[in-house]
Amino acid sequence: MRSSPNIGFVSLGCPKNLVDSERILTELRADGYNIIPTYEGADLVIVNTCGFIDSAVQESLESIGEALEANGKVIVTGCLGAKENQIREVHPKVLEITGPHSYEAVMKHVHKYVPKPEYNPYVNLVPKQGVKLTPKHYAYLKISEGCDHRCTFCIIPSMRGDLDSRSIVQVLDEAKRLVDSGVKEILVVSQDTSAYSLDKTKDNKSKTVFWNGMPIKNDLLTLCEKLGDLGAWVRLHYVYPYPHVDKLIPLMAKGKILPYLDIPLQHASPRILKAMKRPGSIERTLDRIKQWREICPDLTLRSTFIVGFPGETEEDFQQLLDFLKEAQLDRVGCFKFSPVDGAIATDMPDQIPEDIKEERYHRFMQLQQQISAERLLQKVGRTLDVIIDEIDNEGIIGRSMADAPEIDGVVYIDNVSNKKIQVGEIISVNIIQADEYDLWATY
Repeated sequence: MRSSPNIGFVSLGCPKNLVDSERILTELRADGYNIIPTYEGADLVIVNTCGFIDSAVQESLESIGEALEANGKVIVTGCLGAKENQIREVHPKVLEITGPHSYEAVMKHVHKYVPKPEYNPYVNLVPKQGVKLTPKHYAYLKISEGCDHRCTFCIIPSMRGDLDSRSIVQVLDEAKRLVDSGVKEILVVSQDTSAYSLDKTKDNKSKTVFWNGMPIKNDLLTLCEKLGDLGAWVRLHYVYPYPHVDKLIPLMAKGKILPYLDIPLQHASPRILKAMKRPGSIERTLDRIKQWREICPDLTLRSTFIVGFPGETEEDFQQLLDFLKEAQLDRVGCFKFSPVDGAIATDMPDQIPEDIKEERYHRFMQLQQQISAERLLQKVGRTLDVIIDEIDNEGIIGRSMADAPEIDGVVYIDNVSNKKIQVGEIISVNIIQADEYDLWATY
């Protein structure tokens, strides 16, 4: 019997795209295909692209070109796939192109060029939780597609469509499978986590559903409560500061879900926020941050901001710096405004010169590094729970509840007790040192 065909796979972009890759890989494995990490020997290569900003578009086009040169048989999917003409102008030899979360279309194209193999399902078993691209102890859980916002710097809705929330039953079933398979940390992702289920319940339909034989509400609060019952760390990403987010803070204070909120605020100048078409009042946001910390003192707040947005004056930028000083956010990312083909802001007047963007970026980061260092210094002398990510000859690396994988800091651990530790284990350590981003601890 002929051996199963080999499929090469390249996954680019954000965690939401990673989840799409995992879905496609799971379906490939379920159909009996082998997944290999090289172009050589692959009967077909799939490239799951990102197209959010120009640098991501360039990386995607380069990856497609590399796959074509090394293999020749390439299918493209993902966000950049929504711009087929742009891809074909550069790479006309690509076999097929589909947009994001087009799982069925991708599989149809795979079957067209590499026929579905005959295989023994008792030999080629796919794990119940599906194929994962993350380490075994943590996993991303995507709860919705698309977005109803029309931020002027973003083209995600044109690529991924309007908000389309998954059924809470589907989400909880997937989360339970992940935990049953050994996952210790669930990272909840979507384009707008706060809006989860609002598209399904705005017409007063589907507000109550049944899960495990019990009626539950189909909303974000219930989802977080039920996820918290599964026994794993639950971390929320991409949370817009809607009023109902306040209801999540008591769950964090009780230890039901991690005391961690990733809120993409983007700016602090009311004028710039209006130009960005971003929701929320900064004064109200500051009040709520204060209230949240009163309820949950260990709350970690992460956010991202854009400097150099078209029309941003020195006064606007100073308002952003003043906000940072007052908000004292724990984790902050900063991006220089980047023109994106199709985004309204790309064609706005008063574009900011690159040298000014660069200068503001460095001033922003310098201030935030000081804030971060001061907040981390407060943890020295405390005992914190950490989840272990790596163990090698150089030492042990973990993350505290305040640290999301790959975007936040880490905890370097000296195992002075010489107790046996395993990757994925959650242990309590003593914090002995801190810098701007990371902690050092003993166990």
